[in-house]
Amino acid sequence: MKAVIVCTSVSHGNTRRIADVMGQVLEARVVDPERIGVEELADCDLVGFGSGIFSMKFHPQLRRFVRSLPQGRGPRRRAFVFATSGLPEPRFQPFTRPVVRVLEQKGFEVGDTFACRGFDTWAPFKLVGGINKTRPDADDLTAARAFAEGLRARTGTAS
Repeated sequence: MKAVIVCTSVSHGNTRRIADVMGQVLEARVVDPERIGVEELADCDLVGFGSGIFSMKFHPQLRRFVRSLPQGRGPRRRAFVFATSGLPEPRFQPFTRPVVRVLEQKGFEVGDTFACRGFDTWAPFKLVGGINKTRPDADDLTAARAFAEGLRARTGTAS
């Protein structure tokens, strides 16, 4: 099966590190939204979408890309969503929910989401040199690997 990970990682490389670990497990290419055409996703059995979180939202570049996807026809395509953020994802308003909803409207079956903490120097945190300076750490990368292994086992993306 063919997999690809569409990832926007702009601040400290947090999200790219997570995407690279997942990409190794899934044997998936990790690509910036500006470097892949939406038509290329039609050939994929599994697509990951991820970015850092900015003011409780995914990066605008990734959100634009997801909104630009054509409506799916035929069997539902499989997808997953992942993020890194300075603060934990709130249960009452998960920041992954809006992207998941758009993907589902586009015909994707979103199997799962993954989020972990990342180094963050957003405005107030910059005054103290940032928060989560060592994140994602080895435990986060292990969790990302386990998440991807679970996806691979459920979707059959192993070679």
